[in-house]
Amino acid sequence: MTKGLQLTNLQVSIDEKQILNGVSLTLKPGELHAIMGPNGSGKSTLAYALAGHPSYTILSGSKVTLDGEDIIELSPDERAQKGLFLAFQYPVEVPGVSVQNFLRQAYQARFASEPNRQFKTVLAFRNHLKAIAQELKIDETFLRRGLNEGFSGGEKKQLEILQLAVLEPKYVILDETDSGLDIDAIKKVAKAVAVLQKKFSLGVLVITHYQRILQYLKPDVVHVLVAGKIKQSGGPELVEKLEKSGYTTLKD
Repeated sequence: MTKGLQLTNLQVSIDEKQILNGVSLTLKPGELHAIMGPNGSGKSTLAYALAGHPSYTILSGSKVTLDGEDIIELSPDERAQKGLFLAFQYPVEVPGVSVQNFLRQAYQARFASEPNRQFKTVLAFRNHLKAIAQELKIDETFLRRGLNEGFSGGEKKQLEILQLAVLEPKYVILDETDSGLDIDAIKKVAKAVAVLQKKFSLGVLVITHYQRILQYLKPDVVHVLVAGKIKQSGGPELVEKLEKSGYTTLKD
């Protein structure tokens, strides 16, 4: 079996307008890739299309496989069960649903096909959740709050990292996780991602505008997305080059 999240000639449209024009890359277990690019280049389109958002249409000739299995026809829930995780740029608020109850439902759905992974009681799951929160240095009171209800930007990102740890995905897409965060919050999120990447041998795809988070999450490969195409790929040194010269030299 071929291990990896593999994109081959990925073309995506929304409202009959084509946004991605043939994106190809392979993210292997344990690797961290960064996608950078200017506004409107298709970065978030890439994230939502991979997660299976119904508003985005993957066009004929595209191929997306997860560990060798074609996932284009799978629903978002089915993709999640296969081990694909998307951390949204703007997580939604759900009043009346506690963090711990939400995570319990998400866990049950993720491991629905693995009865041996299910917890026999609510208390057993909560103890499991508390242990994960302690490992990630997240306050236990956080678990009893309403889902994203009154959360700061940093708290929303902490919740997504906690969700990531609970669901144990194989491949993770972080869509502008550093957006709106101060330096301390970025460091905390990046440290948690690094811990989980090592623990689960995660393949991580970080979508970002800026160099900041990549100072703490060291990418193996950096891809520059411009006008729906990968214009250049390279190592971490490419980030420094972009900080100096910007994206203008890469535009059509």
